[in-house]
Amino acid sequence: MVLRAPAFESDSGAPSLAGTPLRTPVTISSVGGERGFRRRLLELGLLPGTQVEIIRVAPLGDPMEISLRGSRLSIRREEAAQVRIKPVDPPARPA
Repeated sequence: MVLRAPAFESDSGAPSLAGTPLRTPVTISSVGGERGFRRRLLELGLLPGTQVEIIRVAPLGDPMEISLRGSRLSIRREEAAQVRIKPVDPPARPA
């Protein structure tokens, strides 16, 4: 049996939701995975441009509870690794 470390970054080095620290707001940049899987995550509201935040993680690290669009959702770390993220843009300062 071969154990692998979870994939928190893609081959291109883009960070994933699985590697995001607790209570750190991030923006979804893309959702990967197979067609049916990607479709289901998009149906649940994990759309590019959506701001999300990891609220808590189960004691053994899986699943994780995320907050998005005023709702809370639990997904597996493996699923979260398919969601690419970027930092939240800081609010524009008035001139």
